[in-house]
Amino acid sequence: MVRPSMLLALGALAATAVACAPASETTTQTNSAAPSTSGAASSACAKESLALKTPGKLTIGTDKPAYEPWFNDDDPANGKGFESAVAYAVAGQMGFAEGDVTWATVKFDSAFAPGAKQFDFDVNQVSVTPDRAKVVDFSKGYYTVKQAVVALDGSKVAAATDLASLKDAKIGVQVGTTSLQAVKDVIQPSAELNVYNEQIDAVNALKNKQVDAVVVDLPTAFYVTAAQVENSKIVGQFGAASGVPEVFGAVFEKGSPLVSCVNEAIDKLTASGELAKIETEWLGSAAGAPELK
Repeated sequence: MVRPSMLLALGALAATAVACAPASETTTQTNSAAPSTSGAASSACAKESLALKTPGKLTIGTDKPAYEPWFNDDDPANGKGFESAVAYAVAGQMGFAEGDVTWATVKFDSAFAPGAKQFDFDVNQVSVTPDRAKVVDFSKGYYTVKQAVVALDGSKVAAATDLASLKDAKIGVQVGTTSLQAVKDVIQPSAELNVYNEQIDAVNALKNKQVDAVVVDLPTAFYVTAAQVENSKIVGQFGAASGVPEVFGAVFEKGSPLVSCVNEAIDKLTASGELAKIETEWLGSAAGAPELK
């Protein structure tokens, strides 16, 4: 939890607003879920050669609830939403039909915790970081993301134009996320952070005016303002302190031989323009979110 313009796509979302699991009523699906044997160009990545959790089935993990705009209707298996569409596009490149894909429920922070996994790979807006890469493997990035600050209209931080104006704000953020780390590293607030186990808890805290602002990834911020919290706005967006772009990657059990095969699929989707089409359809652009420095 990145849809032609984000504003247009989320305009449609807002019209059919569904918090956490609401969804656009559009029935159009991309062709990304169609299987493609061309994705298994190397013999090691041929479908029959893959070491899978369940023979013949590709098991993909994600959290529940599965939030907009990454998944629609809290149903990863419907092919709608950015990460669902990407997952099926990758599966198709690897030679899997839709019916050969199964979904496993995996809590966000469990996906990149040490140990054996119940999935072949996981997609859940997991940012690639050096610390996480010590205990799990990652694919190439399939989305480059920035963090965003969301506040209620008329609040003391709603008119902020720079990061310094957020120093004294009471900020809500989800535990275990790069959003949390970004707040600590980039905003460096003087007030104690309000850290929540689930994203929806942080969003509800904003709705109930228990915090001045929440920090989430930018696509999620557009959804929060369009469908979850009335009279809210995106104050602005900002990047990581290091200046290195933050990317979401598929997560694998450490040492998984599937990493190179998924990377091969991502390369093909990038070269063909299909990955960009999926991003545009479900996440749109960052128009309307000023840069905070």
